[in-house]
Amino acid sequence: MPASSKHTSAIEQQCIAKGMKMTEQRRVIARVLSGAEDHPDVEEVYRRASAVDPRISIATVYRTMRLFEEADIVEKHDFGDGRARYEQVTEDHHDHLINVKTGEVVEFMNKEIERLQEKVARELGYKLVDHRLELYVVPLKE
Repeated sequence: MPASSKHTSAIEQQCIAKGMKMTEQRRVIARVLSGAEDHPDVEEVYRRASAVDPRISIATVYRTMRLFEEADIVEKHDFGDGRARYEQVTEDHHDHLINVKTGEVVEFMNKEIERLQEKVARELGYKLVDHRLELYVVPLKE
């Protein structure tokens, strides 16, 4: 969905449901994030949002990202490249594969890995309640 769409984005809906005041600049940032198919950092969110509304400052983006994160609307990731990256919080669980050469992030879900993690926790006397899996990779062929 383009950021300039007048349709209420998923992130805007989450903000409204949590009683958050939605300024026009927050709406633009929410639409940018809802439309992202990658895991943008704050600089990239700013670049995309300011293309829609040039009045948006980098400080506004930083404040809004922190607000969205504290409200559990977006999740912050550190993929080892020195940049905090963000994605919308969803009910659908997935893990990440990170190409350390290019920075590409691939989301995946593997039922066998999920079962194995639960088995390991159970064998050690625990019940798995949550996890985060990040695989850091390089291409097999270059």
